[in-house]
Amino acid sequence: MWIQLAIKGLLFALIPLTIVWVSNDQDKYRKLAWVTLFLTFDLIMFGAFTRLTDSGLGCPDWPGCYGQSNPFLAHAQISAAQEAMPTGPVTVVKAWIEMIHRYVAMTVGVLIITLVIVAWRGWIKSKKQNPKFSPTVPMVLLVLVCLQGAFGAWTVTMKLQPVIVTIHLLLALVLLAMLTWLGARQSEHQPVAPLARQLAWPAVIAVVLLSIQIALGGWVSTNYAALACNDFPLCHDALVPEMDFGNGFSLWRHLGKTASGDYLPFAALTAIHWTHRMFAIVVVAFLVWLGLKALKDSGLRKTGRWILCIIGLQFLTGVATVYFNWPLAIAVIHNGGAALLILLLIMLNYKARYAPTTSSHHVV
Repeated sequence: MWIQLAIKGLLFALIPLTIVWVSNDQDKYRKLAWVTLFLTFDLIMFGAFTRLTDSGLGCPDWPGCYGQSNPFLAHAQISAAQEAMPTGPVTVVKAWIEMIHRYVAMTVGVLIITLVIVAWRGWIKSKKQNPKFSPTVPMVLLVLVCLQGAFGAWTVTMKLQPVIVTIHLLLALVLLAMLTWLGARQSEHQPVAPLARQLAWPAVIAVVLLSIQIALGGWVSTNYAALACNDFPLCHDALVPEMDFGNGFSLWRHLGKTASGDYLPFAALTAIHWTHRMFAIVVVAFLVWLGLKALKDSGLRKTGRWILCIIGLQFLTGVATVYFNWPLAIAVIHNGGAALLILLLIMLNYKARYAPTTSSHHVV
């Protein structure tokens, strides 16, 4: 089974590798970095779809499905599980969703291994003189993708334990952030005004705040607390509803249970949802301020404009999730918006620190 899965990963990876090879871009390494980034973003989106459709246990073992490399070969076992429990975690559709997610993950893994090989080859060929081919970031990416695979396995074997699933999500976003940094390092950037350097530390703070908010959002999702507050802007017709923070933010526990093994009270789910909603106010305010500041510099203007647009999208999809009773498409878009914000803020960080500066101190 392992050999069959490895072959599948290589075959799937041949598609993006062929796109890179036949492209007109002379810088194949840069192209490979951006294609890998694109597929990692797709993986995060499909991972959200997998989680939100309750397909995380569509194949109850790992890395295959009932010991097979694809659901076709395990159709009898999957059908038997579905017949025994039609609304349970294992169905034919859920099995395919979960395995497609794993296939995409394997593809990203192969692409990252390719990045490592190309980076080392260019680094050695340039006699360690070309910083573009420094293998540090690709090597860290390789470690991260292996760690991500381990958490993917634990997600299944530990039956969707919320802290494991949340860490799995956060590691995916770290992977996306590092690929964005690698892509930014390979690309040319429009010059920024010297005063743009003043946004370097606020941009770091923005990444920290957004990371906390995404962790809270992941905690909402993995605990199925999205509808714990079914009104907006209040929660249960109160600004501060009844909440149980102790059980809600107890990290090491099974899904739907307290640390002591009792069923998780609804007040705990309310605390999870309410905290995510309140912290969003802080994050939105800071990112809007940062985006407006970025608009004042011609070199940062495009990134700032996109940050403001995605912040608006996040607000609308967050509210729509509550008003329309957690529709799948909107929930997936909300997850994708968070990933896009990470990408944009990493780009802003890179440009504010390393983009060339104009000779004039005039801010456009």
